[in-house]
Amino acid sequence: MRIKPKFLYVCIAASLLLFIQPAIAEDTPWEKFSLNLGYFIANTDTGVRLGSGLGVSIDMEDLLGLDSTNSAGRVDASWRFTDNRRHRLDFQWFSFRRDGSRTIGEDIHYKDTDGNDQVIEAGTYVESYFDFDIYQVAYSYSFFQDDRIDLAGSLGLYVMPIDFGLNATGLLNVGWSERFTAPLPTLGIRADFAITPKWFFRSGLEVFYLEIGEFAGSIIDANVAIEYLPWKNFGFGLGFDSLNVHVEADGEDYPGVDFKGEVNFQYTGLQLYAKLYF
Repeated sequence: MRIKPKFLYVCIAASLLLFIQPAIAEDTPWEKFSLNLGYFIANTDTGVRLGSGLGVSIDMEDLLGLDSTNSAGRVDASWRFTDNRRHRLDFQWFSFRRDGSRTIGEDIHYKDTDGNDQVIEAGTYVESYFDFDIYQVAYSYSFFQDDRIDLAGSLGLYVMPIDFGLNATGLLNVGWSERFTAPLPTLGIRADFAITPKWFFRSGLEVFYLEIGEFAGSIIDANVAIEYLPWKNFGFGLGFDSLNVHVEADGEDYPGVDFKGEVNFQYTGLQLYAKLYF
């Protein structure tokens, strides 16, 4: 039987593709797995209102003496779990632990758990704390990807345990605290650029807004970073992050939130991190 030249060429081309495809996957600039271990320095602004109604928001940095500049460790990990590296899972965790104490210079008005108006008078010594954790998981799909650009849309979930309170010592001893966990979904977009084989620019934006009954919550999370990867599996990065979280509730209309009041938390900060990847 005589083999036609066209058929032979097709067979050779198919065989070459079988060998070339793994090489292409290995040569892609988009890593299969990465782990970032970083140190985060942020400027924070925290406002809290306790109780139903309009009330007055307490600026916990200015009025109660919480540090406005904070630092924390941070962990980020990503895994591209398909051969074409378009499907990706991300995980992030970090936390702030803050305490403050101050003799307040103005009255603090709030509502107790029974809805009664209460006042902590100026001149009272107040100790306060605000603990805030962020756990984030996200799935993203790269709708455009080549050897220089990776553009992706994402669907994520932020789980944020928030614990805050104060103790006041004066004519009357007053103490209150609140703890709740706010799970908030997000939609986002991610854009990564391979400037050179060793220099990368990475950016992302995630947003969320929802109202259910007496619950309202929102997130705006934006980040950019420059990475330098001088070695095969190890490099460094410097990033800038901005996060704004708003949670307002009057009961249990949203899962995980049994809280009457309002929390506004925002930070902007720099992160220096080491990157392990392959």
